[in-house]
Amino acid sequence: MLQEIKVALAQETGTIRELFKPGLRMALGVGVVLALFSQITGINAIIYYAPEIFKSIGFATESAFTQTLFIGLVNTIFTFVALWLIDRAGRRALLLWGVGGMAFCLLAVGICFYFSITEGPWLLIFILGFIACFASSLGPIPWVIISEIFPTKTRGVAMSFCTVVLWIGVVLITQLTPMLLESIGGAFTFWVFMINALFLLFFTWRMIPETKQRTLEEIELSWLHKRG
Repeated sequence: MLQEIKVALAQETGTIRELFKPGLRMALGVGVVLALFSQITGINAIIYYAPEIFKSIGFATESAFTQTLFIGLVNTIFTFVALWLIDRAGRRALLLWGVGGMAFCLLAVGICFYFSITEGPWLLIFILGFIACFASSLGPIPWVIISEIFPTKTRGVAMSFCTVVLWIGVVLITQLTPMLLESIGGAFTFWVFMINALFLLFFTWRMIPETKQRTLEEIELSWLHKRG
């Protein structure tokens, strides 16, 4: 009996090699893109460097840190909004609206930097808007989708693989953001993030299925019948 249990567990454990088989390569591509672009659309650049960003365009140090606290508060609130909406609006719909809103806010933040718009609330509004759009879509939803588009056997290894990709994105952004801000300025830095968001918007529209109200078996079969 013990040997039979060990054999059954071994059969239920997937490997990285299996992720590259026909039928799962497309699912892996979707997972990798979602994990990577959740970072290279600029979320950690804003969170990590928010005080410096605000100070660089004229805000006082105390004001900059207060605005950073607003960023954390908005991030928390809209994460709960996403959890409330995810089974009502659907994963794909939330991603499309959220990533589209992120792209718009990044465009607007870049304009604020380009024209040095420091008077009034506009820069803060657009940054908070970006945070709200991210927290209600690209923050939590990729992990829901990744957990649903892989067969049970390979789900654990797939999520581990995508987590590694995400942390590669984190390292890239934390290392490159100060270099970009110094070399090309705030406006073009955020427009680079906007281009990444637009690519993800197109990718979501063309490649990511809606997994709402679909059983795990249906999702598994849909991937296994696709050709990578």
